[in-house]
Amino acid sequence: MPTTSQKITPCLWFDSNCEDAITFYTSVFPNSKINHIQRYPDGVEEGPMAGMGGKVITAVFELDGYSFQALDGGPLFKLNPSISFMLNFDPSVDSNASENLETLWTQLSEGGKIMMPLGEYPFSRLYGWVEDRFGVSWQLILTNPDGELRPHFIPSLLFVGDVCGKAQEALTYYSEVFPDSRLGTIVLWPGGMSPEVEGNVMFGEAALSGQWITAMDSAQDHQFAFNEAISLSVECADQAEVDHYWDLLSAVPESEQCGWLKDRFGVSWQIVPKQLGEFMGSSDPERSARVMTAFMSMKKFDIAALQAAYDG
Repeated sequence: MPTTSQKITPCLWFDSNCEDAITFYTSVFPNSKINHIQRYPDGVEEGPMAGMGGKVITAVFELDGYSFQALDGGPLFKLNPSISFMLNFDPSVDSNASENLETLWTQLSEGGKIMMPLGEYPFSRLYGWVEDRFGVSWQLILTNPDGELRPHFIPSLLFVGDVCGKAQEALTYYSEVFPDSRLGTIVLWPGGMSPEVEGNVMFGEAALSGQWITAMDSAQDHQFAFNEAISLSVECADQAEVDHYWDLLSAVPESEQCGWLKDRFGVSWQIVPKQLGEFMGSSDPERSARVMTAFMSMKKFDIAALQAAYDG
């Protein structure tokens, strides 16, 4: 339920500290705000909502104009660096890019875990990769001001383990699934950089319906993989669009639930009709409860059934 024109909105799964996390993020990123928080109802003793009273079922927030969603989902899935967020600091856009990068690095790294120290690398004068204290991973990079302009926020997918070597295939496939998409720069690993495999993707990118994502392969012994802790939510105008994305992306039937699916690379997506925000945001709590009960039993969202639940 993004408030901007984003087609794809990242969704962050927290155990029980969602509100603390998004309050922190909106305090350290400029021009940021929490747009909406909806909580689980109190007093539910049975079913998937049992004991969740007061926790966040959906939060929508913006960081410097880029929309995110978040939720409290319990300990089932843990955040990891398989999906991180590239933060581009471009001196051609911001004359204080280096200083602003360093300030944000200090704030995000406090209490977190340094993945790659902030410093100079062959691809950037200033770059660092950090997992913050809530478990979300960020790559902060000072970009080349002479290069093609890129947005400040870009989701970045790391293909490891069983899907290492699939980054270029994934970028190509996603570009076919989303209309008005194109591949961008693709840089391959050279030989002699073991354990990395020559010909795999060192860095790749694609614009999906105008939104950039990046991807890379890594043959290192990473102890993580894609999971539901970060999913990519796609807002759909109608049932035909829901069907389009669901049919093309879903590859793991046992992962289908409440509009969630998993693709053939292990990446989790939410395929969500835009009407759901209106239904769930009703001022009538009985209407919202009926809609929630209806969609909890669905795999792919059925807009007509949601409308019927809303209307009672």
